[in-house]
Amino acid sequence: MKSPTVGVMAAAEEDLAIETIMLAFAADPMARWTWPHAHQYVAAMPRMIRAFGSSAFANGSAFCTEGYAGTALWLPPGVHADEEELGAVLESTVASVLVPETAAIFEQMATYHPAEPHWYLPLIGVDPAHQGEGHGDALMTYALARCDHDHAPAYLESSNPRNIPFYRRHGFEPLGAIQVGLSPTLVPMLRRPL
Repeated sequence: MKSPTVGVMAAAEEDLAIETIMLAFAADPMARWTWPHAHQYVAAMPRMIRAFGSSAFANGSAFCTEGYAGTALWLPPGVHADEEELGAVLESTVASVLVPETAAIFEQMATYHPAEPHWYLPLIGVDPAHQGEGHGDALMTYALARCDHDHAPAYLESSNPRNIPFYRRHGFEPLGAIQVGLSPTLVPMLRRPL
């Protein structure tokens, strides 16, 4: 089977990336713990995706496979998520009882980010209708080649235990576990450049 082709996305394609990631995360343990009802998830997730990954579009590090079946939003060294907007999304969309726990999760996430310049993958997803077709592998291989070219580590947090073997196959190793209250476990992972 031919590997899917990966391309760089333009800012005008941001909504298409968001749609793919929304579908991919529809059953994600952390996303659905945060927004357990469909109407909450559908209203909040696009804002969360934008806050986490929109900087990828301005930096040429938003990637997709043909037909937008898979999308990955990478943040190169020195580029960060919009933390102010992330806070605003959480404050305005998360049930008040969960706000302290979600804030604590984000605080713990910050402690695992490498101090050295690194590529950060806040979001990668494949439309469930196209999972198992190699889109995730193609996206990861494409981006990790750039990380290796830059001699920079790659970092992510896995919000779904089912994805950990996929990330390990691509050279990521768990650094620990983030879990607060009744939240699912988030696994920070690091890959050293080859």
